[in-house]
Order: sequence, then C-alpha cells, then structure tokens
Amino acid sequence: MKNTTVLISGAGIGGPALAHWLHRLGCTVTVVEKASAPRPGGQAVDFKGPTHERVLTLMGLLDDIKARQTGGIDQTIVDGAGRRLAVLPGEFTGGAIEIRRGDLAALLHERTTDACEYVFGDAVTSLTETPDGVHVTFEQAAPRTFDLVVGADGIHSAVRRLAFGPERDHVRHLGHYYALVDLGDLGDEALMYNEPGRMVAVGGSKAPAFFVFAADELTYDRYDVAAQREILREHYRGGGWRLPELMASIGDATSVYVDAICRVETTTYAKGRVALLGDAGYGNTLGGFGSGLAIVGAYVLAGELAAADGDHRVAFARYEERLRGLTKVTRKANAGPFLAPGTAFRIRMRNGMFNSRLMMRVMLRMSDRMATDPGLPPYPLPVRA
Repeated sequence: MKNTTVLISGAGIGGPALAHWLHRLGCTVTVVEKASAPRPGGQAVDFKGPTHERVLTLMGLLDDIKARQTGGIDQTIVDGAGRRLAVLPGEFTGGAIEIRRGDLAALLHERTTDACEYVFGDAVTSLTETPDGVHVTFEQAAPRTFDLVVGADGIHSAVRRLAFGPERDHVRHLGHYYALVDLGDLGDEALMYNEPGRMVAVGGSKAPAFFVFAADELTYDRYDVAAQREILREHYRGGGWRLPELMASIGDATSVYVDAICRVETTTYAKGRVALLGDAGYGNTLGGFGSGLAIVGAYVLAGELAAADGDHRVAFARYEERLRGLTKVTRKANAGPFLAPGTAFRIRMRNGMFNSRLMMRVMLRMSDRMATDPGLPPYPLPVRA
C-alpha cells in the first residue's frame, strides 16, 4: 500500500488507531479533526476480554495504557438520605483495564503525530468519488483528493452523512440523554443516585459528574453550552439527594456536554472508497464496547487492506463481514433504562441484581464473551515490539 493516500476524519480513538496501522503499511495518512486539539477529559473507557488485550499488545499500547489506567472502583448506589442500597462492582463498570478517554486519545496521538499529518480545527464538507479517488472539500483547507476516506468521527459522523445519507436515516434515538459536567472535586467515593427516569453519578476517579435522564428527542445545538445547562436544570428540577446542589453548581462548570443515547443502524460500513470505523459505523452510546470496538475495528480494517494488497473493494467487504459478529451487541443494547429505570420498582429490581454475586458473575462473563472474537485472524501487519 506504499503511497496510498488515506484521509481519516476523527482524531479520537479509532482514527489514530487506524493511522497507526496504515502508516506501518506505507500509506500516507491525513487525520482531520473538528476540535482545535486532542480532546482531554471525558468519561473513562475500558477494555475487556482476550481480543481487546491481543490487539492492544500488537499495537505496543498495553503497558502504556496500564501505566495510565484509573482502576475500576466500586460505585455505591444510595437513596435520598445517602443510605447504601447496592454496590456496582468496579470490574463491571471498568472492565479489565480502564483509562480516561482523554488520556487514551493523547497516547494514540503521541504515537502517530510524527508519522501522520494531523489537521485540527477543520472538517470535511463534501465527498465526491471519482474513478481515481475521493475529492474532498474542507471548511478551512483547500480541496484534496485521496485514494480512500474513513469516517471515524463519532456517532454524529459527517462522513457518514455525506457518503451514506442523513443522520435520521442511520441513527435511532433510544429515549434517554446523558450529560458529562465538570464540577470539580466531588469526593473520592463514587456514588450513584436514582429517581424514576433519571440518574446522577459523582465522585471517584470517573469525574466529571455523569447524568442520565429519560426524554423524547430534543432539538438543541450540541455546541451551545448555555442551552445544555438549561436542559439539565429542566430535567432535574425538584430532585432529591444532592441534585439541588449539583444543579446550582452547573453555571460554574468548566465544561458541559449533553447528547442523546442513540444507536447507529447502518446496513453497511462501506460505500465505494469510503468506510466507517467505530461509533460512526456501529456506535451505541454508553453501550460499554465503543472504544474496544474502535481499536479492534481499526486492526481489522487495516488487516483486511493488507491481506487484499490494498484492494479496497475486497478489503471493505471482508471488514464488514468480520465486524458483524463483534458489533451484534451494539445493535441491541440500550443503556438508558438500565442506568435510569423508569419506575421505583424497576430501580429496586436493578439494585437487587447488583446485590446478587451470581448475577454479577454471569453478567461479567457475558460482557467478556461479547467483546471476544476467537476467530480473529493474524493479519499480515507490522506490529510494534
């Protein structure tokens, strides 16, 4: 694949992971990212099972991630008076290895920035496929033509919209929203509180504060922080426990991010010379498999391109076929009702499940199994020692 030019949209997890492999195959890689720099912070992400560990090892990342891992901690579920109701084990929320999303993104960027071209503060505005490549226009930069384009730009992917059609045709709202709010130090103990249709989790190593609430699809600007603050105040008005205190603090928060819990329902991950990777192709918000799937998906996509000697038509078809099994869980799961049950009875039922050691062991085994592909082939990729 020497001298093959590839544009990757998105400098989060999947994009730099793919850049890592494609550079080693001899590709000339450009990564474009709408943000002005690698995004810090964010919620912790986790990896689980032998497939995730194998790919991280092949990338030479496993030890570095372990050195930066947060370590999954138990989360105590409390009632309005602060009394303990149940404990959500750290190994369930944090997988085998847990790391802050921003730390992982920084590590991936650090590993690829000298070998690949990164363009921050810009975004793709059009894609036109020609017999020889894909003509791409940008918000800021001059137009360019690439041999291949990969959308690794999240669940609201611009590449998917441009190549596959409007977001409404591919993304399904699942009835809940979530929010990440940086409210500073809220204590070392990780606490979670529920009322019917809403949840808040604060404290511990997974700051910022984390909110989940039931709501029909909302219309708002995802880049308007003031509007997002008001959405949170509206949906948590009249709450118990520490909710009045937290809502009063939102105005001073250094960052606020509200988005829908939704699922990508594409029927294909590739079209012509354009492919989708990670959440852009098989995202399921808060499903617990996003970063792992992005890392494995990048390995498979690069591996299939290597195995097909750069023939994208063969490689993309095999990539889709290989990922179907691993992405099956994302096509079904919905974290909203699990995190923010709609009735007091359902909250009690879920808490009871957390208090059952047998049930938790079963759920942990199922989670590892759904993240594992025992047939993942040893692709002809140059690995990092």
